[in-house]
Amino acid sequence: MLFVFAAICLVLQVCVAPYVGFDNGRINFAIVFSGVYALSRGGRPAVVAGFFAGLVYDLLTTGPIGLCAAICTVTSYFLGMEERNRFADGFVSPTSSFGVAALASLLVYHLCMLLVGFGTGIIELVFLRVLPSFAMTFICYLPFAYFQMAGASGSHSVGRRSSKRASHYSVKDL
Repeated sequence: MLFVFAAICLVLQVCVAPYVGFDNGRINFAIVFSGVYALSRGGRPAVVAGFFAGLVYDLLTTGPIGLCAAICTVTSYFLGMEERNRFADGFVSPTSSFGVAALASLLVYHLCMLLVGFGTGIIELVFLRVLPSFAMTFICYLPFAYFQMAGASGSHSVGRRSSKRASHYSVKDL
C-alpha cells in the first residue's frame, strides 16, 4: 500500500503540480505524502518516508536540495509522535494537525527560498506563495486522508466482528 501511495503522489507531483497553480503557489505532494503516512503509521518509518518524499520533491524542483527533505522529516516526526493510526479516531483531529503542520512547513520552506533569492518580499511570500500553496496542498490532502480513514475504520470494524464471532462460537463449554 505504501508503494502505491508513494507512486500516486510522485506521478501527481511530476504531472499535475507544475501545471496547476494559483498565483505563485504550487501543490506540494511531498508534504501530503509525508503527512498522511505519518498520521497513519507514525514513528521511525514515517520519518524515513518523509525524508525520501522531501528529497524527491527537491530533485524535481529548482530549490536547494535537502530543504524540503529536512522540512518533511521534521513534519513527519511531529505528526507521527504517537506512533499509531490517528485516522482511526476520526477525521477532524488528524486533519487539523495536518493543516497546522502543512502551513508551518510551507511557511518555513518559502522563507528559506526567500533567503536564497526566490521572491521579492514578505507580502509576496505570504499572500502569493504560502497561502495559495497551503490551500491547494490541503485540498489535495483531503481525498488521501479520507481513504486512510475509511481503511482504518474498515479494518477496525472487521476486527470487532471477528472478536464477536469468536466469543459467540466458543468451544470452551462443549
